[in-house]
Amino acid sequence: MEISAETPLNEPFHSVKLDGKHRGELAELAFMRKAATLGFAVAKPWGDCDRYDVIVRTGKVFWRVQIKSVLAKRPARGHYRVKTTGNSNNPYSADEIDFLVAYIFPEDTWYVFPVAIVENRKCLCIKPGSKRSPYGQYREAWRLMKPAEPEFIVAESGAGAAPAP
Repeated sequence: MEISAETPLNEPFHSVKLDGKHRGELAELAFMRKAATLGFAVAKPWGDCDRYDVIVRTGKVFWRVQIKSVLAKRPARGHYRVKTTGNSNNPYSADEIDFLVAYIFPEDTWYVFPVAIVENRKCLCIKPGSKRSPYGQYREAWRLMKPAEPEFIVAESGAGAAPAP
């Protein structure tokens, strides 16, 4: 299957003309495409009343993912500001989402944040390429959504190992 020549690198130019709601929908589509190409199964819930935008499955594990996008830096700042709240200005919690994934349009890059990083925060300031950024480890960190290898337990007789139930 061949993917069209219209790549995500062209999206920032088109997204400038979109309002926030439409840009968010474009980021969700870009996320679903990216996640699918990485081998995740992706589902879009009906409606938009939940705090998560998509569900991602890998193996038997399901994750609730909130997607955010940033179009540009403010001229006076050297970083991108990712909002970590919903419309009510309340930060996301572990009861609502498992990951917040941010797409930085001008950089064509993704940041995959576990909910523990965004809980109780209203925004994250991301500076791609900075060695001092505390968030560099989350850039393209799709591995965080992959389940850990199954744990093995040693049989009481000590003869071999069996997968944990």
